[in-house]
Amino acid sequence: MKILLKIRFVGTNYAGYQVQNNAPTVQGELCRAAEQLFGGRCDVTGCSRTDSGVHANMFCAAVTNHGSNILETTVPTEKIPRAMNAFLPPDIAVISASEVEDGFHPRYDVKSKEYVYLIQNGGERDPFMADRCLFYPRSLDTDKMNEAAKKFVGEHDFAAYMAAGSKVESTVRTIYRASVTRDGGMIRFSVRGNGFLYNMVRIMTGTLIAVGGGRISPDQIPSITQSLDRKRAGSTAPACGLYLNDVEY
Repeated sequence: MKILLKIRFVGTNYAGYQVQNNAPTVQGELCRAAEQLFGGRCDVTGCSRTDSGVHANMFCAAVTNHGSNILETTVPTEKIPRAMNAFLPPDIAVISASEVEDGFHPRYDVKSKEYVYLIQNGGERDPFMADRCLFYPRSLDTDKMNEAAKKFVGEHDFAAYMAAGSKVESTVRTIYRASVTRDGGMIRFSVRGNGFLYNMVRIMTGTLIAVGGGRISPDQIPSITQSLDRKRAGSTAPACGLYLNDVEY
């Protein structure tokens, strides 16, 4: 069998998900915990490659014996989360485990992902939200930001919202839903799509902040998208406010 883990983590202390030789990563911690729990080296394959400092409310990863397509274990599936959490640091937690088919791939079988970006807007910065959101004290018009976000919806070439130098076969993606809402001083940008380019959500967020601040009009979003020109979109918002929020298979 192959086991699919659903995980939550705070990414502040990690250089992203993917294992690196010279920095702590979420995958590295998961691999160490799996080896301790299951008694041998394991492969933990994630649904995405999150950047340094990015968080996850729901991240999915498949765990198998190293070099194998299955996991051999006597640990009951329902007990894996608590057992594995005993070997994980406090900022990473397995919240559920389930059996999936041997051919299942946590990255290539994804139908859609939802990302959320949080902005604390106005007032004084909240120390309890340090590294959990972007603090932006200047006024932002969330109605205009929401109007602009709706214009991301559909199948488009999103090259204008991709970090310069990225190499992908295609920059066409489909966005199913996008919205900006406000709850008191917290602004939430939510976006769901079939895939995302490198830094795409963070650049979308920077563009929406420019809209909210009056530097870009919502009506300019289609022309920015059609231009395929990274320089016409907004700045790249910091990683601290970004969360992988949901993964659909």
